[in-house]
Amino acid sequence: MSHEIAIAVEHVSKNFVLPHQKVTSIKDIFTHPLQALRGGRTIEAQHALKDVSFQIKKGEFFGIVGRNGSGKSTLLKILAGIYMPSEGSVQVEGKLVPFIELGVGFNPELTGRDNVYLSGALNGFSDSEIDEMYDEIVAFAELEEFMDQKLKNYSSGMQVRLAFSVATRSKADILLIDEVLAVGDTDFQRKCFNYFKHLKRTGKTVVFVSHDMDAVREYCDKALLIDESRVVLIGTSDRVAKEYTRLFLEEEQTFKDSKKWGNGGADISDVTLSKELYHDTDKLIEFSCTLTPDRGIDDYALIGFTIRNEMGQVLCGTNNELLEYATRIHLADARALDIAWSVENVFNSGTYFIDLAVESIQERRIMQWWDQAVSFRVEHQKTTPYLVGPDVKLDVKDS
Repeated sequence: MSHEIAIAVEHVSKNFVLPHQKVTSIKDIFTHPLQALRGGRTIEAQHALKDVSFQIKKGEFFGIVGRNGSGKSTLLKILAGIYMPSEGSVQVEGKLVPFIELGVGFNPELTGRDNVYLSGALNGFSDSEIDEMYDEIVAFAELEEFMDQKLKNYSSGMQVRLAFSVATRSKADILLIDEVLAVGDTDFQRKCFNYFKHLKRTGKTVVFVSHDMDAVREYCDKALLIDESRVVLIGTSDRVAKEYTRLFLEEEQTFKDSKKWGNGGADISDVTLSKELYHDTDKLIEFSCTLTPDRGIDDYALIGFTIRNEMGQVLCGTNNELLEYATRIHLADARALDIAWSVENVFNSGTYFIDLAVESIQERRIMQWWDQAVSFRVEHQKTTPYLVGPDVKLDVKDS
């Protein structure tokens, strides 16, 4: 391996063996004779990775992206040494610290303070070294008031923040980072971004797995796109992010995660977008739906929406009564209504989900709520670290 290379992955495949149920009856013996001869179990191989090869140079910020189930987390665990490849080889030059499986080694019966020392020791620090960095670790995690409480009383987010804060002090040549931006609130995410900037300035080698294409574009020198267990593309972060977006938009718009619930009386259907991918030149996000009341319904309705980002944060929302020119919507005996919305495009690059809801005004009950009714993506040439990016005009004059 060249002296300039930090990680070399050559023809790596990973298979998981899945045993199936035992033969337990005479009927099974006749219907599955080969399975009976093998002792009653069948074995199925699941191919998590297939013939993956790439190299990462020292000092490179390298992104790995892919849809859920594509194999990227398996690949990261192979790089970390948690899994061994079924075929192929991985060579690593330098000390590698994984920011995955954060909190492994934590003891829930110990306090946060004791777990800092425990985790620090597992990362190779002496007690005196941890003494010197303790205050910085706690401040970064924003857990000053909780350090003397047992870890089992922490929320999962608090535990990961503490583990991440300890891990940032690791003496490493190579760092593997898996979706740490999903940890904590906006302020903590901003700290993560600043930490990434520090890593780039100091020339650390970083492997970064993320669904956030803005972060991939901003921090990664190169990136790899993996889909269905194979490498689809290795190239510039911008090129890989665009191809990831294309694959994402090919997926069905009604997600497995989408869910309708409510007390009945009306149904929301046929949700459509004017387009699925918006750019900074698109001033409006436009979407529509059909609202159909049940037979016998004679009511007035509130119909509204919220728009959420990939973190689940609600960025905006409204209903027909909150608008400047309020519109009364009359639901009458199965008469379908076409509802159309136009929203100013103030969104940063990323994926967004639209929730829809209709409520009875007379009875003040939710007729139907539809989580993740539809999604869209936004791609901007420029972006900000904030949740939205409205147009801002600046005028400076002599006073």
